[in-house]
Amino acid sequence: MHQHPDRMPPLGLEQLDDGQKAAAQALIDGPRKGVKGPFIPLLRSPQLLDRLQRVGEYIRFDSSLPPRLSEFAMLVVARACTQQFEWFTHVPLALKLGTSSETVEAIRCGRRPDDMNTDETLVYDFTQELLAHRGVCDSTYARTVNRLGERGVVDLTGLIGYFLTVSLVLNVAHTPPETVDGVKALPALPL
Repeated sequence: MHQHPDRMPPLGLEQLDDGQKAAAQALIDGPRKGVKGPFIPLLRSPQLLDRLQRVGEYIRFDSSLPPRLSEFAMLVVARACTQQFEWFTHVPLALKLGTSSETVEAIRCGRRPDDMNTDETLVYDFTQELLAHRGVCDSTYARTVNRLGERGVVDLTGLIGYFLTVSLVLNVAHTPPETVDGVKALPALPL
């Protein structure tokens, strides 16, 4: 894994203005329990951080989607963005919730997994189509609404958009991943 220098490293407490301190404290007091990952560069814009982290908190902890499908979708977005931090964060969670290691490896390598269950296939197809075309066709929409409901479609779309935003922030900032033993880094894929 090629490592670029971190463009926006963690800020010291003495460097934070009042808005940044309040945003950091909200993260510390919330379910994340700290300022890490995308929130390190986002701390440069505390109002954006505050608003995004509230969306992310909903997406991660209160969405209508089952956690297994949320984590699975996060892997697909992380792969699409070659986003190492999000990949290393969400692979162990996806595996713990039942995504197979074969599916994870196929996604890592940029291949369509062969062993997805019905719900994973639905989420994979919806996510890939949305990322590729900025929308989904009528049949994909109908299948997804039939299985997840309209709220599920909106929550899945919001999850994809949120993790796309977070991944782009991390990519621009060159935020290094917190590597996890046994999790392979994402290889660069040809454009």
